[in-house]
Amino acid sequence: MRTSRVRTAAHTARATRTVRTARTARASRTAAVGVLALALAATTAACGGGSTTGGEEGSNEKPKELTYWASNQGASIEHDKKVLTPELKRFEKRTGIKVKLEVVPWDSLLDRILAATSSGQGPDVLNIGNTWSASLQATDALLAWDEKNLKQIGGGDRFVPSALAATGAEGKPPAAVPLYSLAYGLYYNKKMLKDAGIDEPPATWDELVDAGEKLTGDGHYGLAVEGGNPVENAHHACVLGKQHGHDFFDASGKPDFDSPAAVKAVKQYIDFLAGDGIAAEGNAEYAKNESVKDFATGKAAMLMWQAAATSLKSHGMKSDEYGVAPIPVQAEGATGERAVNSMVAGINLAVFKNTDNIDGAMKFVKFMTSDEEQRKLNATYGAVPPVEAAQDDPAFSTPDLKVLRETLASSSAPLPQVADESKFETLVGTAIKELFADAAAGRKVTTGSVQERLTKAQQQMKK
Repeated sequence: MRTSRVRTAAHTARATRTVRTARTARASRTAAVGVLALALAATTAACGGGSTTGGEEGSNEKPKELTYWASNQGASIEHDKKVLTPELKRFEKRTGIKVKLEVVPWDSLLDRILAATSSGQGPDVLNIGNTWSASLQATDALLAWDEKNLKQIGGGDRFVPSALAATGAEGKPPAAVPLYSLAYGLYYNKKMLKDAGIDEPPATWDELVDAGEKLTGDGHYGLAVEGGNPVENAHHACVLGKQHGHDFFDASGKPDFDSPAAVKAVKQYIDFLAGDGIAAEGNAEYAKNESVKDFATGKAAMLMWQAAATSLKSHGMKSDEYGVAPIPVQAEGATGERAVNSMVAGINLAVFKNTDNIDGAMKFVKFMTSDEEQRKLNATYGAVPPVEAAQDDPAFSTPDLKVLRETLASSSAPLPQVADESKFETLVGTAIKELFADAAAGRKVTTGSVQERLTKAQQQMKK
């Protein structure tokens, strides 16, 4: 990860236009301790989940099947099946290739992928959290999207540069291509802010804390956080770290978790509960989107989340009841990396390199990243199309998505695209989870206790 400036569309365009032989860096979501095996898996086989029977297109033999692991993007597994099945049928009708779909929950997806890289038993095509791209790239199990392969799906120039920057380690071809793009925004309850005399959503953290204090009381809280979720914790730590001038990995890729700036960033996040008291103690245990429900049901007035519209609707909240603003920064007028207010969140689409149906897999990726499918699927999931041409649809010009699109284009930065990134999410995210638990239990969270936990996480990275 570069530390000199934010990677924006303008910043990354030049490199992506040369099709990524010297490019890529740095959502959304759950990692497990099993990721410790990543660095050891560099020589493992990938997976070929398609049928072993079939012939070339145009022959009398039935085309091979593809197996596709989709991540759980909607309100439920069944919702995803309902969304994706008609699209897969369209693909089958167009190509003659049947796609066997499995929607995998986020809390087991990474473990499933790691097991597949070591066993050789898994899908042909799969969704991955974009923050895992470099970690999974290090297993050597995924197809590299070099210039030749990108050309088969229309070229790298089709994708938003910030999304393409979160597809693998710098200097290597992407390990996957962007499928759904997300960014964090500050969701706020319009009525609750108005009733508290707050005219505008907060733009700085001091303003957020001041607003949160006014909004806390009588069983309501100013802000909902997902303190029991290591991945959410790691995402916020990285963004706050940028705002304090810090990256959790140095220029050579070595971990730097416990510097004064890192400690300050993590403590600021913990203090929403521990010091400022604008988040409920119960938030320390939230790990399965409970904070979204609290916001949707009026228990909390503000929420920091990735493209939450679909989830809020599922909890009965109407779109005119909330607004979306950029995540705050430390001070008005912040520039460069101090102005970063979201990680580049999203889902990438990958192919296992030794699939027995590479031709079908490439056709499937081209189909899923086509302008038509990008418009349809991202609109359904409340995400932003990473394919630039697909953003012309009015569905992506709603007030909330305008904010998220602008954030992705101008003030987001990828998480570290290093082989140990997933391990970082687990270790630092868990350290923050433990600090939230301390605060909820009445134990004081200090600069020293934060540094102690982060130092321990850094030591564990070396094991």
